[in-house]
Amino acid sequence: MNTSQKFLRFASLALLVFAVALAQSLSPVAAAPQGQAKILSSTDINAHLFPATVFFHGQTATSQLDNSGGVAFSDGSLVLAALVDNSGYSTQIRMKYQGYLITEVAIEIGGQTLKPGAYGFGFLDNNQFAVMDLGANDVLSAASTHDTAISHPVPLQIVATPDAANYRLYHGRDYVEFHRAR
Repeated sequence: MNTSQKFLRFASLALLVFAVALAQSLSPVAAAPQGQAKILSSTDINAHLFPATVFFHGQTATSQLDNSGGVAFSDGSLVLAALVDNSGYSTQIRMKYQGYLITEVAIEIGGQTLKPGAYGFGFLDNNQFAVMDLGANDVLSAASTHDTAISHPVPLQIVATPDAANYRLYHGRDYVEFHRAR
């Protein structure tokens, strides 16, 4: 990789970080009432809140904002997820990289803590969920659950569980539960 390619890769990553920071400062999402979090639907999330294109493993991919969701915690911190168009990636990456996750707070998935940041994620065969850093390196793996009770699954959504402190990230009928790290 020559110097100009390295600079372009660095500039793309810097632009992504700037876009996310700017989106947060312009966010139309108001803080939820004290002690409560607000589930964000795809209509709540737009290109000002979630970048239209995201950087992952040396390339950019288009975000599918109509297939997005999130949680706005009572202090205004966000966890956002969206599916991506991964068609430009190798088959090996496409199998694991289905969506993009941005979290401003540490969250726990499957008993493991995921630090604030931007990540690629995917729901894999055999009820597995994978999270990767921006270089496509595995950072978290957890069991996912297949929910046959959903009558009309959608490509991506986040829903609250009956225990208001836990959330489910769904991809179709498959989901993982997460909550803000304590």
